[in-house]
Amino acid sequence: MQLTQPPLRTVFLPKNISQKPRSKVTTPDQFRMSSYAVDEINAYVAIRDIALAEAEKITSPVNLERVRIANEFVENCLKPARPPYEAQHLPAADAVRERMRCETVKVRLALLRSHMDAVSREHAHAA
Repeated sequence: MQLTQPPLRTVFLPKNISQKPRSKVTTPDQFRMSSYAVDEINAYVAIRDIALAEAEKITSPVNLERVRIANEFVENCLKPARPPYEAQHLPAADAVRERMRCETVKVRLALLRSHMDAVSREHAHAA
């Protein structure tokens, strides 16, 4: 038997719609994305730290530039997230610690760069 008319559907709208926004509930997908983002930021931090260790071992313009770029990238990752990416950031305490570490890396880079310049000037004067 085949229906000739579609079934009737009644839509009931709520009478009292609250104007206040609903509280945000973290879904499993948001938690996974947040965890993924934190892991990725921590990977960039590790890359930066490895590049700094290499630059301290072998100070060259290329190694120093590599550290500068990595440090700048980490700093950009630590900026406050804008909607809809609020869940994709480091916890506040970790972000503060990493921002301080970025400043420390900048100071260390400046010292390495000035040391490298001083050594190259010494070699230029000796020749």
